[in-house]
Amino acid sequence: VSTAHHASPLGLVAYLRCMRFSCLAPNGRSAEEQTMRPANPPVLPAPQKADANPEHFPGVLPQKPQRHFRRGPPNLQIRAPGKDSKGMRQDDAQRREEAVGAARQEENTQRTIISWRGAVIEPEQGTELPSRKADAPTKPSSQAARIQNQPASPNERQQAVIEAFRHAWTGYRKFAWGHDELKPVSRSFSEWFGLGLTLIDALDTMWILGLKKDFEEARKWVSNKLVFQKDVDVNLFESTIRILGGLLSAYHLSGDDLFLKKAEDFGNRLMPAFQTPSKIPYSDVNIGTGVAHPPRWTSDSTVAEVTSIQLEFRELSRLTGVKKFQDAAEEVMRHIHSLSGKKDGLVPMFINTHSGLFTHMGVFTLGARADSYYEYLLKQWIQGGKKETQLREDYLEAVEGIKRHLLRKSEPGKLTFVGELAHGRFSPKMDHLVCFLPGTLALGAHHGLPADHMELARALMDTCYQMNRQMETGLSPEIVHFNLYPQKAQKDVQVKPADRHNLLRPETVESLFYLYRFTGDRKYQDWGWELLQSFNTYTRVPSGGYSSISNVRDPRSPQPRDKMESFFLGETLKYLYLLFSDDPDLLSLDAYVFNTEAHPLPIWAPA
Repeated sequence: VSTAHHASPLGLVAYLRCMRFSCLAPNGRSAEEQTMRPANPPVLPAPQKADANPEHFPGVLPQKPQRHFRRGPPNLQIRAPGKDSKGMRQDDAQRREEAVGAARQEENTQRTIISWRGAVIEPEQGTELPSRKADAPTKPSSQAARIQNQPASPNERQQAVIEAFRHAWTGYRKFAWGHDELKPVSRSFSEWFGLGLTLIDALDTMWILGLKKDFEEARKWVSNKLVFQKDVDVNLFESTIRILGGLLSAYHLSGDDLFLKKAEDFGNRLMPAFQTPSKIPYSDVNIGTGVAHPPRWTSDSTVAEVTSIQLEFRELSRLTGVKKFQDAAEEVMRHIHSLSGKKDGLVPMFINTHSGLFTHMGVFTLGARADSYYEYLLKQWIQGGKKETQLREDYLEAVEGIKRHLLRKSEPGKLTFVGELAHGRFSPKMDHLVCFLPGTLALGAHHGLPADHMELARALMDTCYQMNRQMETGLSPEIVHFNLYPQKAQKDVQVKPADRHNLLRPETVESLFYLYRFTGDRKYQDWGWELLQSFNTYTRVPSGGYSSISNVRDPRSPQPRDKMESFFLGETLKYLYLLFSDDPDLLSLDAYVFNTEAHPLPIWAPA
């Protein structure tokens, strides 16, 4: 998850959210790279526990092998049962044929693009129209079909995650249906963008957990009720990673074109944010009026926010053939790559949208407002098939910068942690958001980056576990300070009163998932199981839902804050479910890359 929305319940919320993850880098892509498709088919069971009668699920694409237009990942789409398969296939083909534009070929590589009837994007001047010609029909991969026919039954720990999700979803469905976030204690809801944030964030989680009836009900809401033509400001970063990312992931897993159509509509409405003198986007955009602006208190944007939207915008361009999304996002990366003001690959937290220069220089953190810059450098490189070397080089330089300037060991336990640097002065402060880093480092090592990244990942994973374990509730606070010097009766981890809250964040379980997937060490599963028990003991609300708490140090009175963040369903429970799986092909990390809101997107491979 990101920081903006998590970090603060106030208007700053959207801005702070970026804290959580890392971000992207520059580099344009060749025509060859733009014709990429996912490397491997997904190995993902179709949702279980539902009536398989196609007539009960109108509007969803059929499960039988059918004609695919190769605009995306033909082999990747695992279809849910649908109504009137034959009619839908004909209608779908006809609709696409109507919507698709004129032919386009580059270096003998044909690329087929699909636009949408009723939401066709006008190409910008100078851009070629999408191809009208479709590739030959492609059957679903045998592996995907096999998994569909023989869905893996969840093990005991996964069943516990499903039960937790059902409890959370029951509260949302009863008291907050169609609204952004559940307030479980007061049995009501809160709005941020007014776009059903929790529902969209949870779509792919429901698919992965096999909750088909809930998925179908949510799909119906998206089809009938999700309307983007409304006078509302959205935070570019938060809405990209949650809404755009959630819709793209739901499309890839279900194969249902509804989600791609909605994603393209929403992506178009975010584009005015990029209309700044520097091309560094504003933080906020009104999706109804098309007016974009910075926050009220500054003309700056957060570095992590403007560099943690690229996975989603690049994928949207790849699927639709509309290049403007990718071009705008990658221009930001190229610009930031060229800027001065970095320190051995580390970036400041703010950038001015008018001048395009870093501001508030000399302050470096891997927490809020910078985190996902680093994450997306690596993940864009992986997404693009490891061809964009500038992204890799910027990431490698940043990891060296972290080791050189921000790493220390605590006392008395010698825990390796990542602190912050302000004008040359080190602070032993670490946001829980930084716990994304062990997983990111492990992911890089898995994809061929230096082996010492995995050693550092293991050490930081131990630290993040201790940030939870040393608290009386077993749940990490939002921010900790580490002891640098031995003191009598002092633990490694200290917490200030203002930092004692827990927002149901996913970063620790996210990294546990990566570490277990790459090492097979079951202690990581056991640590995740402890966390699930703590969430159930101290944050579960009997009437439905889970609540953020104000005091992780008081197990008798953890003080619920009456808010269930959408990322609890979109990320925390999803990563727990995947952590407890012993099937490395369940969303294989050689086939998918997760955005900073835990929405899996396919890795591209040459067509």
